Amino acid sequence: MSFNFTPTPNPSPQGGGELTIAGVEMSADLSGALFWKEQNLLVVSDLHLEKGSSFAARGVLLPPYDTVATLSRLASVVARLDPKIVIALGDSFHDRSAHERLSSPDREAIVALQARRDWIWISGNHDPALPSDLGGTVASEVAIGEIVFRHEPTGAAGEIAGHLHPKARVATRARWLERRCFASDGERAVMPAFGAYTGGLSIRDEAFAKIFRKPGFMAHVLGDNRLHTIAASRCY
Repeated sequence: MSFNFTPTPNPSPQGGGELTIAGVEMSADLSGALFWKEQNLLVVSDLHLEKGSSFAARGVLLPPYDTVATLSRLASVVARLDPKIVIALGDSFHDRSAHERLSSPDREAIVALQARRDWIWISGNHDPALPSDLGGTVASEVAIGEIVFRHEPTGAAGEIAGHLHPKARVATRARWLERRCFASDGERAVMPAFGAYTGGLSIRDEAFAKIFRKPGFMAHVLGDNRLHTIAASRCY
């Protein structure tokens, strides 16, 4: 699926930093979202809505507030940046029937988020068959110019993907910190998971080496007040 959008001016993301991906300037928001100002486009990945209820069905009890928390945080980002287009980059729902477990208020929250904007659900490995009653458009991937948005990374140039939930463990003067991060080498990027209950995979894992085939890719780590760019080789 390919799109051609007319750019519109927009505010800047909060406390983040700039990422260049295949020659395209984008902004990494501290929420874990990515904003393409030229296209007025917001990208989030791996919401994993209803993960708590999925675990509860298997007897693993988690507080059932992950969907509310994730949608609330997403609503805050959408209200601040007011994007024309939102791409949810796969695994928006934790399993194939998660959408059926959404509460009425959560469904209404999704409808409100989609109002006055183009909303694109990318199918993921957790939610390969998204239903038509969620609103928006369903696609396996989206191409805009030189950039391709898909769920699972292939290592292709110009690719923005999710799926791996990158995180970085870094040393500070006082302690070790483990935070979500964007992984990028300037030609491709893997986004952090946005969902409240999502875990993470170390940026030093072999899965990232297969995507970033040359050494020197960076971890853009989500700090409390700003983005910290650190060589992946310096993370643990």
